[in-house]
Amino acid sequence: MAVGALEYVDGKLVIIDQTRLPGEVIHVTLETRAQVWEAIKNLRVRGAPAIGVCAAFGVLVGIRQEQADNPQDAVAAGLETAAYLATSRPTAVNLFSALDRMRGLLAQCRKLSSAAEVEARIEAEALQMFKEDVETCRALGNHGAALIRDGDGVLTHCNAGALAATRYGTALAAMFRAHELGRKFRVFADETRPLLQGARLTTWELMQAGIDVTLICDNMAAQVMREGKIQLAIVGADRIAANGDTANKIGTYSVALCCNAHGIPFYVSAPLTTFDFDLNDGSEIPIEQRDEAEVTCGYGMRTAPEGVEVYNPAFDVTPADLITGIITERGILRAPYRKAAAELFG
Repeated sequence: MAVGALEYVDGKLVIIDQTRLPGEVIHVTLETRAQVWEAIKNLRVRGAPAIGVCAAFGVLVGIRQEQADNPQDAVAAGLETAAYLATSRPTAVNLFSALDRMRGLLAQCRKLSSAAEVEARIEAEALQMFKEDVETCRALGNHGAALIRDGDGVLTHCNAGALAATRYGTALAAMFRAHELGRKFRVFADETRPLLQGARLTTWELMQAGIDVTLICDNMAAQVMREGKIQLAIVGADRIAANGDTANKIGTYSVALCCNAHGIPFYVSAPLTTFDFDLNDGSEIPIEQRDEAEVTCGYGMRTAPEGVEVYNPAFDVTPADLITGIITERGILRAPYRKAAAELFG
Protein backbone atom coordinates (compact mmCIF):
# COMPACT_ATOMS: atom_id res chain seq x y z
CA MET A 1 0.00 0.00 0.00
CA ALA A 2 1.16 3.55 -0.70
CA VAL A 3 2.35 5.47 2.35
CA GLY A 4 0.16 8.14 3.88
CA ALA A 5 0.14 11.80 2.99
CA LEU A 6 2.26 12.87 5.96
CA GLU A 7 4.59 11.68 8.69
CA TYR A 8 5.89 13.11 11.94
CA VAL A 9 9.55 12.14 12.04
CA ASP A 10 12.06 13.22 14.71
CA GLY A 11 9.89 16.17 15.66
CA LYS A 12 9.41 17.28 12.03
CA LEU A 13 6.26 17.43 9.87
CA VAL A 14 7.05 15.72 6.58
CA ILE A 15 4.66 15.42 3.63
CA ILE A 16 4.76 13.81 0.20
CA ASP A 17 4.48 16.59 -2.37
CA GLN A 18 1.49 15.25 -4.26
CA THR A 19 1.89 17.77 -7.07
CA ARG A 20 4.99 15.81 -8.15
CA LEU A 21 3.35 12.38 -8.30
CA PRO A 22 3.44 9.97 -10.01
CA GLY A 23 6.70 10.96 -11.69
CA GLU A 24 8.61 11.75 -8.50
CA VAL A 25 8.17 10.83 -4.85
CA ILE A 26 9.42 13.96 -3.10
CA HIS A 27 9.29 14.37 0.68
CA VAL A 28 9.10 17.93 1.99
CA THR A 29 9.69 19.08 5.57
CA LEU A 30 7.35 21.89 6.63
CA GLU A 31 9.11 24.15 9.14
CA THR A 32 7.08 27.37 9.05
CA ARG A 33 3.39 28.18 9.25
CA ALA A 34 3.63 29.75 5.80
CA GLN A 35 4.96 26.48 4.36
CA VAL A 36 2.08 24.54 5.94
CA TRP A 37 -0.45 27.04 4.53
CA GLU A 38 1.10 26.88 1.07
CA ALA A 39 1.19 23.07 1.11
CA ILE A 40 -2.54 22.90 1.90
CA LYS A 41 -3.53 25.70 -0.48
CA ASN A 42 -1.58 24.34 -3.44
CA LEU A 43 -2.55 20.69 -2.90
CA ARG A 44 0.87 19.41 -1.93
CA VAL A 45 -1.11 17.81 0.86
CA ARG A 46 -4.79 17.20 0.11
CA GLY A 47 -7.76 15.07 1.07
CA ALA A 48 -10.00 16.09 3.97
CA PRO A 49 -8.52 13.81 6.69
CA ALA A 50 -4.93 14.61 5.71
CA ILE A 51 -5.63 18.34 5.65
CA GLY A 52 -7.05 18.18 9.16
CA VAL A 53 -4.11 16.29 10.64
CA CYS A 54 -1.62 18.45 8.74
CA ALA A 55 -3.26 21.59 10.14
CA ALA A 56 -3.04 20.19 13.68
CA PHE A 57 0.69 19.69 13.29
CA GLY A 58 0.80 23.08 11.58
CA VAL A 59 -0.27 24.73 14.84
CA LEU A 60 2.69 23.02 16.49
CA VAL A 61 4.96 24.27 13.69
CA GLY A 62 3.71 27.82 14.29
CA ILE A 63 4.39 27.65 18.01
CA ARG A 64 7.92 26.37 17.46
CA GLN A 65 8.56 29.04 14.85
CA GLU A 66 7.71 31.75 17.39
CA GLN A 67 10.25 30.44 19.95
CA ALA A 68 8.21 31.96 22.76
CA ASP A 69 9.72 32.62 26.18
CA ASN A 70 6.50 32.05 28.12
CA PRO A 71 3.28 30.03 27.85
CA GLN A 72 1.11 33.05 27.05
CA ASP A 73 3.16 33.91 23.97
CA ALA A 74 3.22 30.27 22.92
CA VAL A 75 -0.57 30.11 23.14
CA ALA A 76 -0.85 33.35 21.19
CA ALA A 77 1.40 31.93 18.46
CA GLY A 78 -0.75 28.82 18.28
CA LEU A 79 -3.98 30.78 18.00
CA GLU A 80 -2.48 33.06 15.36
CA THR A 81 -1.34 30.04 13.37
CA ALA A 82 -4.75 28.39 13.61
CA ALA A 83 -6.47 31.54 12.30
CA TYR A 84 -3.97 31.75 9.44
CA LEU A 85 -4.29 28.10 8.40
CA ALA A 86 -8.08 28.41 8.40
CA THR A 87 -7.77 30.73 5.39
CA SER A 88 -6.05 28.11 3.21
CA ARG A 89 -9.05 26.20 1.83
CA PRO A 90 -12.77 26.62 2.57
CA THR A 91 -14.60 23.35 1.84
CA ALA A 92 -13.09 20.44 3.80
CA VAL A 93 -14.65 20.55 7.28
CA ASN A 94 -11.80 18.48 8.76
CA LEU A 95 -9.52 21.51 8.50
CA PHE A 96 -11.79 23.60 10.69
CA SER A 97 -12.69 20.87 13.18
CA ALA A 98 -8.97 20.10 13.68
CA LEU A 99 -8.17 23.76 14.24
CA ASP A 100 -11.12 24.14 16.64
CA ARG A 101 -9.80 21.16 18.59
CA MET A 102 -6.39 22.82 18.81
CA ARG A 103 -7.92 26.14 19.88
CA GLY A 104 -9.80 24.38 22.66
CA LEU A 105 -6.60 22.80 23.92
CA LEU A 106 -4.69 26.08 23.66
CA ALA A 107 -7.30 27.75 25.86
CA GLN A 108 -6.44 25.20 28.55
CA CYS A 109 -2.70 25.86 28.20
CA ARG A 110 -2.61 29.48 29.34
CA LYS A 111 -1.89 28.54 32.95
CA LEU A 112 0.95 26.14 32.20
CA SER A 113 4.34 27.01 33.61
CA SER A 114 6.38 27.18 30.39
CA ALA A 115 6.22 27.47 26.63
CA ALA A 116 7.80 24.01 26.42
CA GLU A 117 4.80 22.56 28.24
CA VAL A 118 2.43 24.20 25.77
CA GLU A 119 4.43 22.78 22.90
CA ALA A 120 4.39 19.31 24.45
CA ARG A 121 0.60 19.39 24.91
CA ILE A 122 0.01 20.46 21.32
CA GLU A 123 2.43 17.84 20.02
CA ALA A 124 0.67 15.10 21.99
CA GLU A 125 -2.73 16.20 20.67
CA ALA A 126 -1.56 16.25 17.06
CA LEU A 127 -0.08 12.78 17.47
CA GLN A 128 -3.36 11.60 18.98
CA MET A 129 -5.26 12.97 15.98
CA PHE A 130 -2.86 11.13 13.68
CA LYS A 131 -3.50 7.88 15.57
CA GLU A 132 -7.27 8.41 15.53
CA ASP A 133 -7.25 8.97 11.78
CA VAL A 134 -5.32 5.74 11.16
CA GLU A 135 -7.83 3.81 13.27
CA THR A 136 -10.79 5.52 11.63
CA CYS A 137 -9.59 4.82 8.11
CA ARG A 138 -8.96 1.19 8.97
CA ALA A 139 -12.53 0.90 10.29
CA LEU A 140 -13.87 2.54 7.13
CA GLY A 141 -12.04 -0.11 5.14
CA ASN A 142 -13.54 -2.94 7.17
CA HIS A 143 -17.09 -1.69 6.67
CA GLY A 144 -16.62 -0.74 3.02
CA ALA A 145 -14.95 -4.01 2.04
CA ALA A 146 -18.18 -5.85 2.88
CA LEU A 147 -19.77 -4.17 -0.15
CA ILE A 148 -17.19 -5.47 -2.65
CA ARG A 149 -17.71 -8.96 -4.07
CA ASP A 150 -15.58 -11.17 -6.28
CA GLY A 151 -15.90 -10.06 -9.88
CA ASP A 152 -17.16 -6.56 -9.11
CA GLY A 153 -16.17 -3.45 -10.97
CA VAL A 154 -15.82 -0.53 -8.55
CA LEU A 155 -15.80 3.07 -9.77
CA THR A 156 -14.09 5.79 -7.78
CA HIS A 157 -13.57 9.49 -8.45
CA CYS A 158 -10.64 11.71 -7.42
CA ASN A 159 -8.30 10.33 -4.75
CA ALA A 160 -9.53 9.13 -1.38
CA GLY A 161 -6.73 6.75 -0.53
CA ALA A 162 -3.72 6.79 1.77
CA LEU A 163 -2.54 9.98 0.08
CA ALA A 164 -5.70 11.70 1.30
CA ALA A 165 -5.24 10.59 4.91
CA THR A 166 -2.65 9.33 7.36
CA ARG A 167 -3.05 5.71 6.25
CA TYR A 168 -5.49 3.58 4.18
CA GLY A 169 -7.72 6.47 3.13
CA THR A 170 -11.52 6.63 3.03
CA ALA A 171 -13.03 5.36 -0.23
CA LEU A 172 -9.91 3.40 -1.23
CA ALA A 173 -9.71 1.86 2.25
CA ALA A 174 -12.56 -0.46 1.22
CA MET A 175 -10.56 -1.57 -1.79
CA PHE A 176 -7.33 -2.06 0.13
CA ARG A 177 -9.16 -4.17 2.70
CA ALA A 178 -11.08 -6.22 0.12
CA HIS A 179 -7.77 -6.90 -1.61
CA GLU A 180 -6.23 -8.03 1.70
CA LEU A 181 -9.16 -10.42 2.09
CA GLY A 182 -8.34 -11.99 -1.26
CA ARG A 183 -11.29 -10.66 -3.25
CA LYS A 184 -10.83 -10.36 -7.02
CA PHE A 185 -12.28 -7.14 -8.41
CA ARG A 186 -11.37 -4.29 -10.73
CA VAL A 187 -11.31 -0.60 -9.92
CA PHE A 188 -12.23 1.96 -12.57
CA ALA A 189 -10.62 5.29 -11.68
CA ASP A 190 -11.92 8.50 -13.20
CA GLU A 191 -9.06 10.77 -14.26
CA THR A 192 -10.66 13.70 -12.34
CA ARG A 193 -10.19 16.89 -14.31
CA PRO A 194 -8.71 19.42 -14.11
CA LEU A 195 -5.85 18.31 -11.80
CA LEU A 196 -6.06 14.59 -12.57
CA GLN A 197 -5.94 13.31 -9.01
CA GLY A 198 -7.52 10.06 -10.16
CA ALA A 199 -5.03 9.56 -12.96
CA ARG A 200 -1.96 10.71 -11.04
CA LEU A 201 -2.68 9.53 -7.51
CA THR A 202 -5.41 6.89 -7.32
CA THR A 203 -4.00 4.70 -10.06
CA TRP A 204 -0.51 5.03 -8.56
CA GLU A 205 -1.70 3.98 -5.11
CA LEU A 206 -3.73 1.02 -6.37
CA MET A 207 -0.92 -0.20 -8.60
CA GLN A 208 1.50 0.03 -5.66
CA ALA A 209 -0.89 -2.23 -3.73
CA GLY A 210 -1.24 -4.72 -6.59
CA ILE A 211 -4.93 -3.94 -7.13
CA ASP A 212 -6.38 -4.30 -10.64
CA VAL A 213 -7.13 -0.74 -11.80
CA THR A 214 -8.25 0.74 -15.12
CA LEU A 215 -8.05 4.47 -15.80
CA ILE A 216 -10.95 6.11 -17.65
CA CYS A 217 -11.66 9.69 -18.67
CA ASP A 218 -14.31 11.44 -16.60
CA ASN A 219 -16.77 11.48 -19.48
CA MET A 220 -16.52 7.71 -20.02
CA ALA A 221 -18.19 6.66 -16.77
CA ALA A 222 -21.73 6.40 -18.14
CA GLN A 223 -20.62 4.28 -21.08
CA VAL A 224 -18.63 1.92 -18.85
CA MET A 225 -21.71 1.55 -16.65
CA ARG A 226 -23.89 0.84 -19.67
CA GLU A 227 -21.48 -1.92 -20.68
CA GLY A 228 -22.08 -3.61 -17.32
CA LYS A 229 -18.52 -3.23 -16.08
CA ILE A 230 -19.37 -1.34 -12.89
CA GLN A 231 -21.37 -2.80 -10.00
CA LEU A 232 -20.90 -0.03 -7.43
CA ALA A 233 -19.22 3.33 -6.89
CA ILE A 234 -17.41 4.46 -3.75
CA VAL A 235 -16.17 8.04 -3.34
CA GLY A 236 -14.87 10.18 -0.51
CA ALA A 237 -16.23 13.42 0.93
CA ASP A 238 -14.96 16.78 2.12
CA ARG A 239 -18.09 17.89 3.96
CA ILE A 240 -21.48 16.30 4.62
CA ALA A 241 -24.45 18.47 5.59
CA ALA A 242 -26.90 17.38 8.28
CA ASN A 243 -29.34 15.97 5.71
CA GLY A 244 -26.66 13.87 3.95
CA ASP A 245 -25.94 16.17 1.00
CA THR A 246 -22.25 15.62 0.29
CA ALA A 247 -19.50 17.83 -1.12
CA ASN A 248 -16.70 16.01 -2.92
CA LYS A 249 -14.35 16.69 -5.82
CA ILE A 250 -16.00 18.28 -8.87
CA GLY A 251 -17.50 15.57 -11.06
CA THR A 252 -18.79 13.44 -8.19
CA TYR A 253 -22.36 14.68 -8.72
CA SER A 254 -22.16 13.53 -12.34
CA VAL A 255 -21.01 10.07 -11.22
CA ALA A 256 -23.95 9.86 -8.81
CA LEU A 257 -26.41 10.82 -11.55
CA CYS A 258 -24.96 8.19 -13.86
CA CYS A 259 -25.19 5.55 -11.13
CA ASN A 260 -28.79 6.50 -10.47
CA ALA A 261 -29.65 6.23 -14.18
CA HIS A 262 -28.11 2.74 -14.38
CA GLY A 263 -29.36 1.37 -11.06
CA ILE A 264 -25.84 1.16 -9.59
CA PRO A 265 -25.28 1.68 -5.83
CA PHE A 266 -23.42 4.90 -5.04
CA TYR A 267 -21.63 5.05 -1.68
CA VAL A 268 -19.81 7.84 0.14
CA SER A 269 -17.02 6.81 2.54
CA ALA A 270 -16.05 9.37 5.17
CA PRO A 271 -15.29 9.71 8.88
CA LEU A 272 -18.06 10.99 11.11
CA THR A 273 -15.98 14.15 11.55
CA THR A 274 -16.92 15.00 7.95
CA PHE A 275 -20.50 15.70 9.02
CA ASP A 276 -21.22 19.37 9.59
CA PHE A 277 -24.45 19.62 11.59
CA ASP A 278 -24.28 23.40 11.48
CA LEU A 279 -25.30 23.14 7.82
CA ASN A 280 -28.87 22.09 7.13
CA ASP A 281 -28.25 20.98 3.55
CA GLY A 282 -25.75 21.09 0.71
CA SER A 283 -26.74 24.56 -0.47
CA GLU A 284 -24.91 25.94 2.58
CA ILE A 285 -21.59 24.18 1.90
CA PRO A 286 -18.92 26.70 0.81
CA ILE A 287 -17.43 25.71 -2.54
CA GLU A 288 -13.82 26.60 -3.25
CA GLN A 289 -13.16 28.43 -6.52
CA ARG A 290 -9.69 27.77 -7.91
CA ASP A 291 -7.35 29.44 -10.39
CA GLU A 292 -8.47 29.43 -14.01
CA ALA A 293 -4.97 28.32 -15.07
CA GLU A 294 -5.75 24.84 -13.72
CA VAL A 295 -8.22 24.53 -16.60
CA THR A 296 -6.51 26.52 -19.35
CA CYS A 297 -2.85 25.65 -18.73
CA GLY A 298 -2.76 22.27 -17.05
CA TYR A 299 0.79 21.00 -16.49
CA GLY A 300 2.48 23.78 -18.42
CA MET A 301 0.69 23.64 -21.77
CA ARG A 302 -2.07 26.04 -22.78
CA THR A 303 -5.14 24.15 -24.01
CA ALA A 304 -7.58 27.05 -24.32
CA PRO A 305 -7.51 30.47 -26.02
CA GLU A 306 -6.06 33.45 -24.17
CA GLY A 307 -8.78 35.48 -22.48
CA VAL A 308 -11.48 32.81 -22.40
CA GLU A 309 -13.78 32.97 -19.37
CA VAL A 310 -13.28 30.07 -16.96
CA TYR A 311 -15.44 28.67 -14.16
CA ASN A 312 -13.45 26.36 -11.90
CA PRO A 313 -15.23 25.16 -8.75
CA ALA A 314 -13.14 22.53 -6.96
CA PHE A 315 -16.15 20.68 -5.54
CA ASP A 316 -19.77 19.87 -6.25
CA VAL A 317 -22.59 18.67 -4.00
CA THR A 318 -24.32 15.33 -4.44
CA PRO A 319 -27.90 15.36 -3.08
CA ALA A 320 -28.61 12.84 -0.34
CA ASP A 321 -31.32 11.11 -2.37
CA LEU A 322 -28.66 9.91 -4.85
CA ILE A 323 -26.54 8.30 -2.11
CA THR A 324 -27.16 4.62 -1.38
CA GLY A 325 -25.26 4.71 1.90
CA ILE A 326 -22.59 6.60 3.82
CA ILE A 327 -19.77 4.39 5.06
CA THR A 328 -18.46 5.58 8.44
CA GLU A 329 -16.07 4.15 10.99
CA ARG A 330 -19.08 2.98 13.02
CA GLY A 331 -21.06 1.37 10.23
CA ILE A 332 -22.95 2.20 7.05
CA LEU A 333 -25.62 4.87 7.39
CA ARG A 334 -28.82 4.64 5.36
CA ALA A 335 -31.37 7.34 4.62
CA PRO A 336 -32.78 9.36 6.24
CA TYR A 337 -29.25 10.49 7.00
CA ARG A 338 -30.13 13.26 9.43
CA LYS A 339 -31.76 10.73 11.74
CA ALA A 340 -29.16 8.01 11.18
CA ALA A 341 -26.21 10.33 11.89
CA ALA A 342 -27.94 11.88 14.91
CA GLU A 343 -28.42 8.41 16.40
CA LEU A 344 -24.71 7.65 15.99
CA PHE A 345 -23.77 10.98 17.56
CA GLY A 346 -26.27 10.53 20.36
